[in-house]
Amino acid sequence: MVWKDQYAVTVIMATNGYPGDYGKGSEIKNAEGLNTPDLHVFHAGTRHDGTRLLAAGGRVLNVTALGSTVKEAQQRAYAGVDQIVWPEGFCRRDIGWRQIAREFTTSA
Repeated sequence: MVWKDQYAVTVIMATNGYPGDYGKGSEIKNAEGLNTPDLHVFHAGTRHDGTRLLAAGGRVLNVTALGSTVKEAQQRAYAGVDQIVWPEGFCRRDIGWRQIAREFTTSA
């Protein structure tokens, strides 16, 4: 494990319908190969079918990004989410807002 002097934000991508009834087996494109030093996509509910990546659960992907501020980490995480092609998936768009508001009021 390597500790970094940065903030991390994780955005969960879930299958439409989660936490209620949701389908399985929808194809996810472009989730693999996004990993950089500042962005990692962790698989929680996926499976491979040949070369295709498929959703196999409700909470499917964890898109985690690093930044020098929470806002920067959030922006990088959502930029990663936006590169993933998965019409049957969704994520919340408010992750980290409380801490970002605290940073803003502290620095203002």
